[in-house]
Amino acid sequence: MRKRILLNLWLSLLTTHSFAQSVNQKLDSLFDVLQKHDKGMGSFVISSHGSVVYSKVTGYRYMDSREKIPSDQNTKYRIGSISKLFTATIIFQLAEEGKIDLSNTLETYFPELPNNKLITIGHLLNHRSGLKNFTGRFKGKVVPKTHEEILQTIYHAKSKFIPGSTASYSNANYLLLGYLVEKVCGKPFSEILEERIASKVGLANTYCGGKTDLTKDESYSYKFKRKWHQKSQTDMSIPGGTGAIVSTPSDLAKFIENLFANKLVSAQSVETMKTITEGFGMGIIPLPFFEKMAYGHYGGIDYFISVVAYFPEDGLSVAYCTNGEVYPVKDIVETALSIYFGKDYSIPVF
Repeated sequence: MRKRILLNLWLSLLTTHSFAQSVNQKLDSLFDVLQKHDKGMGSFVISSHGSVVYSKVTGYRYMDSREKIPSDQNTKYRIGSISKLFTATIIFQLAEEGKIDLSNTLETYFPELPNNKLITIGHLLNHRSGLKNFTGRFKGKVVPKTHEEILQTIYHAKSKFIPGSTASYSNANYLLLGYLVEKVCGKPFSEILEERIASKVGLANTYCGGKTDLTKDESYSYKFKRKWHQKSQTDMSIPGGTGAIVSTPSDLAKFIENLFANKLVSAQSVETMKTITEGFGMGIIPLPFFEKMAYGHYGGIDYFISVVAYFPEDGLSVAYCTNGEVYPVKDIVETALSIYFGKDYSIPVF
């Protein structure tokens, strides 16, 4: 009987290993063909129940006519609007500590803001404030901006709708949330991020970015037109809590796993964050995949595109960061997930 149990265990382990090996080979074939034909570069991770089961890095974090520096597992990418998920997490921490209430209106925090007696912190979280987007005015701007300069742009824009009446995505919401966090904590957002999230769950490669620093294994972004062309960098004083964080796919996977494991906020807060109203949760958006539902966020800034998603029923997280998108990120991630979950898929032909 003991021999039979050991034999069955051995066969099970062998089957699991063979399956994993087959999946990894198929995933490699996807990213290898993208790299071979200059259809994208970046870093991809799949993590199951807290352990990375697949990772792949392609391309370069820096290149010019004389030098190419390959990206690696620790290369940091600007993650754009995935920063919103971090900001929302901090807001829920403060709410649990009784330092704010999601029903609080904004007149105390932003006296000049139109409709500040009608807009609540909750409205900012799920994009129901009516505030217009502001980032178009500053897209690609390389000169630093003060909080006050950016706030004046938001203050002078007319509202799109009555707060709470509907939803419309706006970066202004999370910029204000980032500033609000600073007001409540009395510290810069960068320090708050480190204390409340990064150091708490061991995100060694996640922090608020500045000008790209190659000595820190940070990456530039590129656009492909016959060859890769380096693009300008938005000054990170502008996006703040709406998009100023840099990270790696491994850190993003660890972050969202810890979030859903209630290591950062309570189960009740996570449930509130992922309750979807008119397409938006509070810092979280739904990311359906066939019959499965994942939760996470997309991000884009300059020519960086990122995505992180968590499948609660599978205990699975996936994260992808690219500093040079040609073939659509959505198609890359969906193909990778199809391979992993045993769905029909096809490797793109170029």
